[in-house]
Amino acid sequence: MNIQEMKEKKKEKGYTNEQIAELSGVPLGTVQKIFGGTTTSPRYDTLKALEKIFLPMERYYASVVKDASAAYTVKRQGEYTVEDYYALPDEQRAELIDGVLYDMASPETLHQMVGGYIYARFLEFISKNKGNCIPLIAPLDVQIVCDRDKLYKNRIYGAPDFILEVLSKFTRRRDMVIKLQKYANAGVKEYWMVDIEGRRVFVYIFDEENYPVIYGFDSKVPVYIWGGQCEIDFSEVYNYIRFLIES
Repeated sequence: MNIQEMKEKKKEKGYTNEQIAELSGVPLGTVQKIFGGTTTSPRYDTLKALEKIFLPMERYYASVVKDASAAYTVKRQGEYTVEDYYALPDEQRAELIDGVLYDMASPETLHQMVGGYIYARFLEFISKNKGNCIPLIAPLDVQIVCDRDKLYKNRIYGAPDFILEVLSKFTRRRDMVIKLQKYANAGVKEYWMVDIEGRRVFVYIFDEENYPVIYGFDSKVPVYIWGGQCEIDFSEVYNYIRFLIES
C-alpha cells in the first residue's frame, strides 16, 4: 500500500493524525509529516506500521509474512492456527484467540508504567517472602505462575495463577469479554483489569460467586492467590502516573 492509498483510507475512515499515531505506534510528528506531504519516502518499517491499520486483517498478515519469506497460507479470520501465529515475524505483535489474529499496537506509556509498577511490587513480595511463584510481564499485562512445571523456555504450558490486564479503548472489549471468558475456562484463579481512564480495578476470583469486586484508585487491593498478604495500593499507583494524566 502506497502513501496516496493510505491518505485515501485515512479520509475514508475519518482518522486523525493522533489516532493513526496511537494505533500504529509511529510518532505523531512522523505521521504529520507523511500525511502532510513533507516526507514522501518514509522508512520501510514506518510504512509497514502504518499499513497495518489501513489494510484488512487478512491482507495485512499475508503481507508481513510474505515479506518475512515464511511458509504461510492466507486464511480468513477464525481459521488461523498456532502454527500460523508462530510463523509471524518476531517484531509483529499479535494475539490469537479462537482462530482470529488480533494486531497488538505498541502499549502506551501509561500502560507500561502501571504494569511495570505492579510487577515490581509483586516481585518484591515474592523475593521478600522467598516464594516459589514467578512474575512475568508483557507489554500490556502481568502474569504470575506458581507452578514452575508450567514454564518451558519462552512459553507457559497451562494457565497462570494470576493475570492482570491494563485496559485501553482499543482492547477493552477483548479484555473484558472475550479474554475474561477464556481465562475463566482455562483455569486462571485471579484476573485483574485496571481501568486507568475510569480509575477502577475489576477483580475476578473465579472460584467465588460474587465477582467482580470493583475497587477505586483510592483502595488497597488484596491479592487473593496469596491470601491477601500482598496488597497493591492504587493511590500509590495513581501518584506514580498522575503527572502524565494531569499534564
